Amino acid sequence: MSDPYDIAVIGAGPAGANAALAASGQGQRVVLLDEQPKPGGQVWRAKDASILSAPDTPESTAGNALRVRVLESPVVHLGNTRVWQIERQEAGWSIHVLRQGCVEKLTVRALILATGAREFVQPVPGWTTPGVVGLAGATALFKQNLSLPGKRTVVAGIGPLVFFVASEIRRLGGEVAAVVTPNTRRDWMAALPAMLSRPDLLWRGGLWVADLMLNRVPIHWGAAVTGVEGDTAVAGVTVQRLDKDWAPRGETRRVEADSVCLGNGLIPAIEAPQLAGLSIDHRPELGGWIPKLGKDGATEVEGVFLCGDGAGIRGAAAAELHGILAGLNAAGFLGSPTDAERDRLRPRYDRAARFGVAMTGLSVPRPGLAHLTTPDTIVCRCESLPLSTIAAEIGSGAGSTNSVKSGLRAGMGPCGGKYCQTVVARMIAAAEGRDEADIAPPTPRPPLRPVPVAAMAGDFGYDDLPIPKPAPL
Repeated sequence: MSDPYDIAVIGAGPAGANAALAASGQGQRVVLLDEQPKPGGQVWRAKDASILSAPDTPESTAGNALRVRVLESPVVHLGNTRVWQIERQEAGWSIHVLRQGCVEKLTVRALILATGAREFVQPVPGWTTPGVVGLAGATALFKQNLSLPGKRTVVAGIGPLVFFVASEIRRLGGEVAAVVTPNTRRDWMAALPAMLSRPDLLWRGGLWVADLMLNRVPIHWGAAVTGVEGDTAVAGVTVQRLDKDWAPRGETRRVEADSVCLGNGLIPAIEAPQLAGLSIDHRPELGGWIPKLGKDGATEVEGVFLCGDGAGIRGAAAAELHGILAGLNAAGFLGSPTDAERDRLRPRYDRAARFGVAMTGLSVPRPGLAHLTTPDTIVCRCESLPLSTIAAEIGSGAGSTNSVKSGLRAGMGPCGGKYCQTVVARMIAAAEGRDEADIAPPTPRPPLRPVPVAAMAGDFGYDDLPIPKPAPL
């Protein structure tokens, strides 16, 4: 691959795509890399070709506008491209990618990381049963394929996403058996002052809840799904009341369903920033571990900029503006005059971020949620490791996530620890009476994403090896 670029942007969601557009608008040569075929990310995911005639939503409208802007700009967008390694070079950065079945390398002068976030699910008995999907995973089904998780679905989780998912299921013709959320009405009232900064979003969220209530969909406030029933398919769930720390303490009830949407907040995806050499801080109010960040996406590593949910969960509106600021800042690093434009934009970003942080505050799991995971519950899905096995490893002296990973392979499967490592860290902290901020995530190693061995080998052939003849006897 030739290297005609000044800046590489990794991630083409609201933050990354806008960062690329902003930097390109300053005359920088920009390449935008993403695993999805089209820009938009998770929030503004593009529709599949089979549903292009479906009515637009606010998300699809915003995504379509962004995709047109990228298409009409000088930005070179490389979709279906998987970044698996980042290396510092003397004059910039080398980005190793998997594209069209081949490994390639780009060399750029500056790097913008917009890697987004991943979903956290607190494991409960039966959460690996077919028919259980994450809340964020369900939104991907809606936006890309107009698919429903099932015919009768329990939607359970924290923060505003639970109500968006329930509303979309109803809009697409599905039945919501119940909404289950640890948040209480009081939690939402406490967040109301910050939400008033975005009355449009507040109004939309109010419509979601009103629709559910008017259609007599049960909403279990201050409760959680404590178990999923069924062997090869979901048959129902157990719902239990929670105490103020979100530990199960109250009455239980059963809800029949054939599918479950389950989620407990978002966690910034920080592996790529860590590979680029950035140190991290624990900021629960922003989703957990985040890279250290300066103004307008600047970082402690020269030539590396961050934006969007990978720098802390602040919502899509803030991510879009943060991307523009980071793109302008990166262009400024390479010589473009952008200070005045960033000064004008920063107040808008600050307002959007206040709303997003309030929503993130509703999605921060409380300590009692860990009690939903029983000793027999699978924690590491890739290696089929139950909580009891991981607890025994911690009890034998594994006092770090790296130690548990080394001893049990928890985090070494295809997901790279994205499902289990947060739970493992919290287990270590609880067992040793330490703060979660003292338990760092495991050290990231390339590849960031799975890469086929055949692609790594390239044209190499074993038949071409110069094998000496056997020595005479």
